[in-house]
Parts: sequence; C-alpha cells; structure tokens
Amino acid sequence: MKTLLVLAVVLLVYLPVAAADPPPAATPGIKQVSGPFTSGNLTVFLIHGPDAVPGLNVLTLQEAIEQKKVIVHETSEVNNLSVENTGELPVFLQTGDILRGGKQDRVIAMDLIVPKGGRVGIASFCVERGRWQQRGAESTAAFNKSENQVVGKDQKLAVNDARQQSEVWKEVANTQRKLAMNVGAQVNDPASPSSLQLTLENSKVQEKLATYEKDLATILKDKSDVIGVAVAINGKVEGAEVYGSAALCTKLWPKLLKSAATDALAHLDPKKKFEPTNGKAVETFLADAAKGSAKDVEAVAAAGPRSQRPEAQTAGQAPAPPAPGTPMTPPNVRIVRYDTAKSLLVECRDPAKPAMIIHQSYISK
Repeated sequence: MKTLLVLAVVLLVYLPVAAADPPPAATPGIKQVSGPFTSGNLTVFLIHGPDAVPGLNVLTLQEAIEQKKVIVHETSEVNNLSVENTGELPVFLQTGDILRGGKQDRVIAMDLIVPKGGRVGIASFCVERGRWQQRGAESTAAFNKSENQVVGKDQKLAVNDARQQSEVWKEVANTQRKLAMNVGAQVNDPASPSSLQLTLENSKVQEKLATYEKDLATILKDKSDVIGVAVAINGKVEGAEVYGSAALCTKLWPKLLKSAATDALAHLDPKKKFEPTNGKAVETFLADAAKGSAKDVEAVAAAGPRSQRPEAQTAGQAPAPPAPGTPMTPPNVRIVRYDTAKSLLVECRDPAKPAMIIHQSYISK
C-alpha cells in the first residue's frame, strides 16, 4: 500500500529560509499500512517500510535523562530552555515531549537532535500555570523526567498552530476537565492543580488507561519494519507519527500509546456509536496531508520578547530581559512545514541529506 507521507515537527517560531526552495513533501517507501488494532474507542494502524535513515542511533529524551546523559536546564524563561548532551550518542527531542520539574513543567515545542557534547537552545511552552518555585524535592535548575507527551490534537494544535501560551493553558484545562468527568474523580493534583504532568500521573487516570495499554502495548512486538503509527479516536483519524528508523519508533511507542490512550479516555462516551475506520481512510488522510504548500523554516528557539514569569505573559507586563547568552550548537535538522485546511504537518530532515527523514508528524485540524 503506497502512501504519501509528510514529516511534521512542531515549532513555536518558524523563520523563512531564503537559501533554498522548500523540498516537496517526502515520499518514503511505505510498503504497507496494517491494522486496525483496537481497544475501546482507540484504534491504531501500523505503518511499515524501510528505514529512511539507516543506522540512525540516538537516545530518546527519557532514555538520556534516565541514563544521566543529558541535562535540560531551567533558563528562567518560560518559552526557552537549554539542552546539554553529556553522553556519547545524539539525543532526539520530539515535539510534545513533557518535561517534569524546573520552576514549572514545560513541553518541547520543536523536534531537535542534540549532538554529542552539544548544548542547544530550544523553544518550549508551560504546561503548568502559576508555579514558579521548587515543587517537593525536585530541582528548580533542571528537569528530571520526560515520560509523557501532550494529549490529543487540540493540545498539539495549541503548541504548533496557534503557538500561543494562553491556548496551551486552555487546552490543558480542557483535558483535565474531560478526564475528571470520565474517571469520576478530581484529577488535578493539590501540589500543583494546573500541572498536566501530575494529572497524567493521577492513579484514577492510570487505572482507566490500563486496558488500552494492555490491549495495545505489544502490537509492535517482533515487527522490525514498523516506522510509524496512525491513531483514530471514535472512528476518526486524528494523526500519525513516522520515524527515520523502526528502532526509534519502537522505543517511542510506549510514550505515543500513553498519549493516544489518554486522549481516547478524555473523549470516551460509552453511549456514543461510531463507525470504525480502516486503512484506506488512513492512506487518504496521509496523502491529502502531503498536498499543503511548503515553507522551509529554521529550527530556532523562540525569538522576540520573552517572559521570565508566567504571570507577566498573562497580565501583559513588559518581559524581563533574556538571560546571558550561552554558546549553543546549531540544531542539526532541517524543518519544513506543510499546512492544509484539514491538517498541519511539519517535516524534520537531515540538512546534509534532504531525502533522509528523521521524523514525521501530522495533526488533524
């Protein structure tokens, strides 16, 4: 089953690049879309094909944090962080990765590869409104966990399309409200009621997610050619993630599944009937997403005024001056954004080899 796919990498800010024309939408060698694999109102399809980046060997952000191979520094700027790779392997940061800790939890706003020995600035959004101090025993200087991603297309669009902090806060609150309704209990943690990360750790939420995860956790097992997954909720295709290597896709599947299952739980209505989707619908959705006009963009941290406290953003106060500059390693990715009336796609490639796809992500509007 041959399909046109497009890379989608989430950016907070994107700047035109005049040096070269944007490349056309990528067309990796997709061999097959298999599935459906279904649990309740969540359906997953597997995208099979050869590695676009043979031999890609990177750590995920959570792997690097657990192995103490990366430090994500708190910069005291809400929309900018600094990532330092102290290990031997490059570290892949994916749009939507949630960082727990610092002065407030953040979400990564763009895909990035941090090279060995590199320190790279990266754009971020706050996914915890109000806190600007130590929480429990956590460090305020760095972040200690990244095992979750933002939930569903509405949060992804807030980060990638609206690119407004107020929209991110609004969608976090909406998700918390929907989850509370469907688990029948409060999901806001008293330690920080606005924290998306703490909501995702809520025991009632975890109990409800267990069935989804039990049913779908092993669908990639013994499949060495799965380079991506597509997700449908309540019978509608919501989006997909495609990677430059099957190994990277497999490592990220638990995080992707948790995000998709949480979104399915938030939109669960046992009384609602829906028609199941199929692989053809996935194929059509991916092909249509490739038809958007392309804009080559720079992978940079947020430019312009930056606030050191979230209250300043809300109240419209003048932003504090940026912290002293730290020498940064240029991001080793090429970003292209594709936009249609029905979807948002952004593409991440190896700049030295434009055909080499690192990550594809797209979001239904």
